[in-house]
Amino acid sequence: MLEFARDYALLSHSMQVALLKSKIHRAAVTGASLHYEGSLTVSSDIAEMVGLLPYEKILVGNLQNGERFETYVIYGIAGMGLIELNGATARLGAIGDRLTIMSFARLSLEEAKTHHPRVVVLDEENRVIRCEEAKAKIGRSEREIAVAGE
Repeated sequence: MLEFARDYALLSHSMQVALLKSKIHRAAVTGASLHYEGSLTVSSDIAEMVGLLPYEKILVGNLQNGERFETYVIYGIAGMGLIELNGATARLGAIGDRLTIMSFARLSLEEAKTHHPRVVVLDEENRVIRCEEAKAKIGRSEREIAVAGE
């Protein structure tokens, strides 16, 4: 056991963990284009608020149908509230569906201690309700989340 602890301590100096970097919560799908090459269009102003870069890999969860998929971000026109499913992802949602859009970063254990993801919560017209660096939230019930409007 002592040998394991020593080996783990040595590894932890170079170990990295994948943590949430950015999240756009409750984004409403505004369009879908099956014949586009692929990706998810996000208005550039919203993407920039959470630090999403063009072509950055994202994980998307559809709150209406439970679908989860990976794709990448392309910037749409700022101020338009665009959230558009492109290519094959157009089959994974419908206009009006609410999405959670997430990106992740690999951080050292030391960096992870102080990391906080950037989170934007949107209303049904993709207007920003809240933008923050998220702090750990433990034990919130579905009711508490609903009351908070998230």
